[in-house]
Amino acid sequence: MGAVTPAADRFPKQDRSRATRLRILEAAVSCLAEHGWSGSTVAVVCARAGVSRGAAQHHFPTREELFTAAIAHMAEQWLTAVREHARALPREGPGRTYAVVDMLVAVHTGPLFRAALHLWTAATAEERLRPGVTALEARIGREAHRLAVDFLGADESRPGVRETVQATLDMARGLGLANLLSDDSVRRGRIVRQWAAVLDQVLRDPGPAA
Repeated sequence: MGAVTPAADRFPKQDRSRATRLRILEAAVSCLAEHGWSGSTVAVVCARAGVSRGAAQHHFPTREELFTAAIAHMAEQWLTAVREHARALPREGPGRTYAVVDMLVAVHTGPLFRAALHLWTAATAEERLRPGVTALEARIGREAHRLAVDFLGADESRPGVRETVQATLDMARGLGLANLLSDDSVRRGRIVRQWAAVLDQVLRDPGPAA
């Protein structure tokens, strides 16, 4: 009567396994952001996550799989957070355009972008890492563009709108790079305001009369 059945015992083990996997992924992202690719060994990640090397290899057999999965996991968390944040944006007008641009730039100056950048840089030299990182970067880029279009209410059928939205994302990435070595917040704030005004004008321009 008191014996625990295999079915009843399986769910707690699955929960523990998911929790361990999550700790490893979050530790991997933190290590990348702080130490870069060369300093983020599996041993370092395991120590930070408080798990054994065997536990890490059970979930991620190779180092490349570990870090690619870590960035993918954090990217999903970022996308969820961005969607939640969008609910508090002004409903319309220049204020909303500025808020969207400011939000996109903030994402590209945060720890996830720093970690992803280390991974992208490593992929240029690590052949085994490159396919997974390339596919991941493309997926994140497509989703970021789709969200930007949605938040801005942009009509990409109009000439120049799609290119200007993409330029916004490219600018955000460039500002993220500029912020890596020093605090660039003052200059960045001026650029965000000016670009938001330019973007809002493009979005509102009715185009040539029919």
